[in-house]
Amino acid sequence: MTEKTEARYYLVQGDVLPDVFLKVVGARELLNTGEAKTVMEAVERMGISRSAFYKYKDSVLPFRDMTRGRIFTFNLFLRDEMGVLSGILAIFAEVGANILTINQNIPSGGVALVTIAARLDNASETPDQLLVRLKAGKGVVSAELLAG
Repeated sequence: MTEKTEARYYLVQGDVLPDVFLKVVGARELLNTGEAKTVMEAVERMGISRSAFYKYKDSVLPFRDMTRGRIFTFNLFLRDEMGVLSGILAIFAEVGANILTINQNIPSGGVALVTIAARLDNASETPDQLLVRLKAGKGVVSAELLAG
């Protein structure tokens, strides 16, 4: 039986990496931005083979991509009053959060459950700091961080 080894990560300055690694990152960016519609188009533009792309595509990432992408989910019980939800959304906008989904239940007893999933990649505050702001928001009965 083969023992599975734990993945190890290294932070390496880009200009010392083999050219193929940088070209794989470039091909991924072409695909992510829509500048290339297919893998074949991306690798041709970057001057690498498809096999090189597939060999390294999940292992060579810009540092910013390794630290980004975590989705945080907040549950809020909001009073059923005009402007409460827009005030909450303004808080997300103020900190630079990227809202992915909003789910609002029908109010019951004057309160509605609202679940908001957001990325905080470029946010000026941590999830916990954002949670404190949300709890202090007008019309917020309670707020909690569910996942992230």
